[in-house]
Formats: sequence, C-alpha cells, structure tokens
Amino acid sequence: QVQLVESGGGLVQPGGSLRLSCAVRGLALDYNAIGWFRQAPGKEREGVSCISSHGDTTYYADSVKGRFTVSRDSVKNTAYLQMNNLEPEDTAVYSCAARLDYCQRLPKLYNYWGQGTQVTVSS
Repeated sequence: QVQLVESGGGLVQPGGSLRLSCAVRGLALDYNAIGWFRQAPGKEREGVSCISSHGDTTYYADSVKGRFTVSRDSVKNTAYLQMNNLEPEDTAVYSCAARLDYCQRLPKLYNYWGQGTQVTVSS
C-alpha cells in the first residue's frame, strides 16, 4: 500500500521558516518524482515545487523561487520542502504527490497524494 505522509506544518510569523517532510511508503523515491502543491481557501490547487526521480531536476513556482528549496533523501525515502522568508500569501494546505520519473505541472498527472499539512503565516 502506498502512503505519503506530510509533516512539519504549523503557524509561523512572516519572515519565518518551516521545513515540510513527505515520508513515502510503498514507493521508491529513486523511481518517482515528488511534487509539492498547495491550496488556499477559495483558490485552486497550485504547484509549488517538484523534484525528479533522480533528484537532478527541480522546479519552482515563480512565487517561491529563491525562498523554497526542495530536496530528497533516498535512504529515508523522504522528500522535503524548506520554506524560508515565508509570507502571509504562502498560507495554505500543502500536499506532496508522487508520479513515475518526471515532474509534471498538472496535479491530475500525479498518482498518489498525502493528506496535506496546514501552513499558516501570520503575525
């Protein structure tokens, strides 16, 4: 059974940092790309970042470039999203998702999803 379990969300002040984790069970990260998506209330889900199966290719939404960093640990079979200099506009439920090999922008192209973790940026 495939499971993706996110953790690391919470409440942080503007300018603060959080690191999200996506622990993957039942799939090997070496063969799967991990995408990070977020959805704010009343808004559509949007892609935030992605790391390819080999970890050699990463993508970032323009809104998070220079602030967020995606990474993975094949031994722990876990992907991470380091989020720095957080802004109130980053408030959303963040989810990780998996698909074979390559990153894709569209959420519907991902096969497995985690339950999501809430990130709230507020003073």
